[in-house]
Formats: sequence, C-alpha cells, structure tokens
Amino acid sequence: MTEIKKTTQETKDIKAQIKLAYKNGNLKESIRLCIDALENDPTNGDLRLKLGDLYLERHLDVTYPRNYLDEAITEYQRAFESEVNIALLHYKMGLAFYYKGDFDKAVSQFNISIENNSKMSESYYMLAKIFNKKERNAEAISYLRQAIESSPLNQAKAYLLLSKMKLSFGLFSLVSSIFYSLMFWLTLPFDREGLKDLKRQINYFKLLPVFIKGKYYEKYQEIDQSIDIYYKQLEKTPKIPILYVLAGEAYRTGGKISEAIGEYKAALEIDKVNIFALKALCYIYEEIGDYDNAIKVYGNLVAINPNNAIYYSNLANIYYLKGEIRPAIANYHAAITLNPNKKWTSVVSQTLGFILQESKENYDAAIVAYQNAFLLNPEDIDIYINLASAFYDKGDYNNALNVYRIALGISPENARIHCNLGYLLWGKGFIEESIKEYETAIKLDPNYDIAYNNLGVIYLDDLGYVQKSIEYFEQAIKHNPNYALAYYNKGRAAALKGNKILAAKMFQTSLDLNSYTNELDSNEVKSRINDLFD
Repeated sequence: MTEIKKTTQETKDIKAQIKLAYKNGNLKESIRLCIDALENDPTNGDLRLKLGDLYLERHLDVTYPRNYLDEAITEYQRAFESEVNIALLHYKMGLAFYYKGDFDKAVSQFNISIENNSKMSESYYMLAKIFNKKERNAEAISYLRQAIESSPLNQAKAYLLLSKMKLSFGLFSLVSSIFYSLMFWLTLPFDREGLKDLKRQINYFKLLPVFIKGKYYEKYQEIDQSIDIYYKQLEKTPKIPILYVLAGEAYRTGGKISEAIGEYKAALEIDKVNIFALKALCYIYEEIGDYDNAIKVYGNLVAINPNNAIYYSNLANIYYLKGEIRPAIANYHAAITLNPNKKWTSVVSQTLGFILQESKENYDAAIVAYQNAFLLNPEDIDIYINLASAFYDKGDYNNALNVYRIALGISPENARIHCNLGYLLWGKGFIEESIKEYETAIKLDPNYDIAYNNLGVIYLDDLGYVQKSIEYFEQAIKHNPNYALAYYNKGRAAALKGNKILAAKMFQTSLDLNSYTNELDSNEVKSRINDLFD
C-alpha cells in the first residue's frame, strides 16, 4: 500500500484504523473509515490517495461484482488538489486507466509519472506491460530494463515478464529466459506488488478444476451442465472474464448464438481489452454474417494491437465479403506492410492481387501485388498462374504467355498451368496448340472438368465436331455434376443436332444450377429455351 505521510495525531489514528481493517481483510470497512474521515477533512490528499487505492484494490478482488475504477479515478483526481506525491499519483491514475482498458490514457499518465520522477520503476513496468500487449516487444523490453535499473530488488514481476518474452523468441534466448526466471524468484520476497500479482495468479489456478469439468461436459455435448458449472463459479467470483468467455463458448457449441454473444460482451464489460472475448465475438459475427459488428470489434483489436498483421488481414477479408473493396484493399496493404512472415505475407499479397483483378479496380496494381508475392515466396507456383491471369485480363497476352511458359519450366506436370495456357492460346487463335494443352491437362488430371468443357467448346464452335463436343461436355458433367456451363454447352450442341427435347432439358438444368453458381446469363438461357419451340 501507499505510504501515507504522518500529520496530526487524529489523522494517524484514523490511518491506523484503516490499516488494521485492511490487514484483517475488511476492505469495505477500510473504505468506510476513509470516507468518514474525508467528510471531516475533505482536502486531505493522503486520505484521497488511500481511498483511491482501496477502491482499486476492491475492483481487483474477483469476489466483488461491482466495478470500482471510476471511484478510484475520481479520488485520485481529487488528490491532485492537495500536496501529494505527483509522480506516484500519476502512476496510480495510469494503473486505473490500464485496468479500465484505456491504454492511451494509461501511457500518458505513466509517462508524466516518469517525467516527475525518473526512478518510478512501477511506471516503467506498466508501460512494458502495455507495449507487450501491443506486441511492440523492443519497446517493452526497454521499459522492463529501465524498471529493473530503477529498482533492482523491487521488480520481480519485470524479471518474470522478461523471462516469458525471451522464451517466446526461441531456443537461442532460452539461457536468458532461465536467468530472468531465476532472478524473479530471488527478488520476489522484496516485491510487494509482485507478490500481489502472484497471489492473483494462484487464485486463477484454483479455478482449473472448474475449467476442466466445464470443458469435459462441453466436449460430450452436455451444454447445460457445462454452463451451470461456470455460473455457479461466477456467483463466487463474478469478475473473472474467462468464465464468461467459457460460458460463451459452451453456448456457441450448443448453437445458442445470441446467448454466446451476451457472455462475450459480459466478459468485455469487466475487461474491455480481453483478447479472447474480442476474437470470439469477431468469429461469431463473421459466422452469422453480421459484418458491421465484426468490423467494429476488429477495429477494437487493431486499436489494442496496431502491429498485428493478422487483424488487418481478417478485417480486409470482412470488408471484401461486405462488398467494400476500397477499405479491403487498404487493410490488405496495412497487413503486407507489417510483414510478420514472408510466406504469410506472400499469401496476403496474392489475395490483394486477386481482389484488385476480380474487381477490375486496377490490373496494374494487381500485377504489382502478385510480383511482390513472388519476391517473398518465389517457390509458390500459384503466384505464376495468378500473375499470368492478371496479364491476360489486362490484355497483355505476350507477358501472360511468357509467365505461363516460365511456370511450366518449373512445374511441367501442373494440369492447371496447361489448362490456362490452352485458354490463352485459344484466345490468340492457335487452335491446335490449345487442344494439345487441354489434352495434356486432362492426361495429368483425368477429373479436370474445366479442361473437358473448354475442349468441347473448341470442337463445337471452332471445328464443328458436334458429337465429339457432346462427349467432352458429358465428361465435364460426369466429373462435376453441378457444372451449369457444361450443361448449357451440351444443350447448345444438342440443339444443333436437332434434339430439342435433350437441348431443353440441358438448358433447364443449367438454369436451375445457375441460381447457385451464377456462371451464366439467365436471360440468355431462357431465350434459348424459347427459341427451341418457336
């Protein structure tokens, strides 16, 4: 607890009573005594600071259902009106804002605290915790070292966090991690706040049987029993967010989506920056197609951790699903800029290229995106295929042809490359070469429905071999019974042979399938059906 300056005898007696009540575990009585004393001495800054500490302590006690952070902040603000330790008071304000989930205000308060006293080790430590949450590890480590330098024997928790961070860096940092872990245990007896943190962690470990039992029932679809276990524990410890998250997961497993959302939101009322609850809400909103709320929650995740490329990528995916191309592109660019992993970033670059290409937003930008993907992961053959496709859509057939040929040099038995090359050659009027590429694609992949269909179209429209084209369309349908375009083309061939009944049947089947696949112009298909019997 904060050391209170000794003033009058009366104040000393009151403080002694408060200390005794607190020592006996009676936070409520300690708060009452403070409030009573302040009624008689409302300008006593030390008592205001003490009351703020007690409210903060009560908030952190999981057995109390109420949130006391606003009360703590109010008392700290009132304490500024008196002569108190300014550096300490700003630290306390920062701590309250931290638990409130307002990291920006917390960082501001901790920085002001350090400006007033460069030896405020607790402020350095809290800044490290915030930057660690934001995955800004270099800054977090810097603050942890400053915390230890400012108070080497009073920062066991800083050693512990350093140990955890070093361990996450891999095998080469294992020795450092072990060293910091050893320092944690050596300095823990001297770190009062560290001991309090450890006590809170132990309280969480006591809940392990509850977690295991709840998950056991959930696994075997006994959802009501699982939720009942969590609720019974919440009656005893109502301010543990993970219990609400687990209840939400149980509801979600049981298909009760609105109840699951309610539980995740309950967790966030206690801890606004609870990553588990925020992620769960994002996933569930995506599942039910509530893209507006998914975007809002991902926005919260990005605000907490602006260096997490996956959040930007997921946010971009949702914007794309929502049909908002521009913000999708902007968020893909943000993810690519952060570049956490070359192969992962290469995939995101390809996705960006695909969206730019599909939306016809900018073919040149799509080509650049695919080229960036290639530089990050030149072994991925899909990049060549996508790049060639973008050149084709742009109308740059020579570059498309060159890229396909380079791709074949790397992967000569890739059926997709042969099929795409066949399409390109067909478009350039090289019919014989196109047929050879499609036949090669089918030889490499006998189930390649697109290759069969396209060969059928060549034999029907370019060579006039109607019966041979029907055989290829039937193969396409055999390997993909939901291929609307193949049914449509078989209908065209049947109509040319004069078999109006078969043609009408094929056209109608293609029309029915097209309601799901959207491959065709439905009005054109209907027009062909009408023309059969005019």
